[in-house]
Amino acid sequence: MLKNLPRGTKISITNSIKTAFELYMRNLEWDLEAYSWDGFLAEWKSYNELNASWQSTVEESILNSEQFHQELAIKMNEDITKMLNDDPTEDQIQQIEQLVKQLNVEDPSYSCKLEAKYHIERLQLMQTV
Repeated sequence: MLKNLPRGTKISITNSIKTAFELYMRNLEWDLEAYSWDGFLAEWKSYNELNASWQSTVEESILNSEQFHQELAIKMNEDITKMLNDDPTEDQIQQIEQLVKQLNVEDPSYSCKLEAKYHIERLQLMQTV
């Protein structure tokens, strides 16, 4: 079902997963131990209700289908796994190292691009204070 949706709808679904995951993890301050599937789903549903338009392009019968939701859950897990395994860029690593040096703070641990982005933004906020 999911694979048969228009390309633009699939891209919008992927973007909503990524954005909601990023927001959810930011709210957790990237504490992976605090992560819960139910918590993420609540964030994703809330994000979709307020910001995503893809649901209005999908037939009601598909949106209510158990198979669709199963495929969507698999996609979410795959997308989250990809994000968690996407290594930080050299530029991100350099930015963090520079900010840590400038602020004279402990070097944060981070393992993926999104987590590095979170720490860069957090350190930049510290820099402006």
